Amino acid sequence: MEQLFSVLLTLLLLSCNNNTGIQTGLNKDNTTTVNPYKQINAIPLPDGFERIKDDSGTFTGFLRNINLKQNTTVYLFNGQPKRNQSAQYALLDISTGNKDLQQCADAVMRLRAEYQFIQKQFEQIVFYDNGHTAYKFSAPFTRERFDKYLSRVFGMCGSASLSKQLKPVNGFSQIQSGDVLIRGGFPGHAVIVMDVAVNALGNKIYLLAQSYMPAQDIHVLKNPANVDLSPWYEVNDDNIIFTPEYTFTQNELRRW
Repeated sequence: MEQLFSVLLTLLLLSCNNNTGIQTGLNKDNTTTVNPYKQINAIPLPDGFERIKDDSGTFTGFLRNINLKQNTTVYLFNGQPKRNQSAQYALLDISTGNKDLQQCADAVMRLRAEYQFIQKQFEQIVFYDNGHTAYKFSAPFTRERFDKYLSRVFGMCGSASLSKQLKPVNGFSQIQSGDVLIRGGFPGHAVIVMDVAVNALGNKIYLLAQSYMPAQDIHVLKNPANVDLSPWYEVNDDNIIFTPEYTFTQNELRRW
C-alpha cells in the first residue's frame, strides 16, 4: 500500500510540474533561481526551534557545514536538467560525477564516507554488497584512490545492502542527524537526515536530502505534506512520511 501511495504521489508531482504555477529551479527564461543560503546550518528554522547542539567533529557537524550551491536546478550526471524540478529546496555542493552511479543509497554512502575520509577514519570506511562481501578503503589514502573506491562501491552496493548494514532506530522520536530513511529493494530508495532541531516543548523537526535515479545532484527536499513548515519535516504520530518522490514509514529509520 505504501508503494502505491509513492507511485500516485510521484505521478501527481510530475503532472503538477508541467503547470506554470509551480515554482521550480528553472525560470521561464531558463535561468536558475538563486539559493541565498551558503550551508545547511544557514537554512532558517521555524520560530521557537533551535538546532540540537553537537560538536563540530561529529557527523552532525559535518552535515551541517556542507556547502550549498547558489542555483537550485537539479542536474543529472550527464548535464541535463532533471525533469521534475519541484522536489528540491537547495542543492549540496558535492560532485555527482559523470556516470550514472551516485544514485539514492550511493549519495548516503558518499556523505558518510566523506566524513570518515576528512576525519582520517580510513579503516572505518567499509560497505557491504548483498553477498556480505566487504568493500574496504585501503592505502594509499589519497583523494584519487578514494574517488575510485567510491565508484566501485556504487556499482556493487545499493539500498538493499545498505538497509542490512544500518541498524534500526528504536522509536522515530529518537531521530538524529545522519540517520537514514531507507527501503531496500531493486530499486528501493534512501534519504538522509541532514539536521534536527527542537523547541521548548520537545517537538522535533528535521531536514532530508536525497539523490535519485538517474544519478543527480544531492538536494535538500521540500516537504510536500506541510508547505508552511517546508523544507523541515515534523516528528509526529503519522506513520507515513511523504517526501516529494517517495513515501516511507517510521519503522524504516536506520542508523550507522
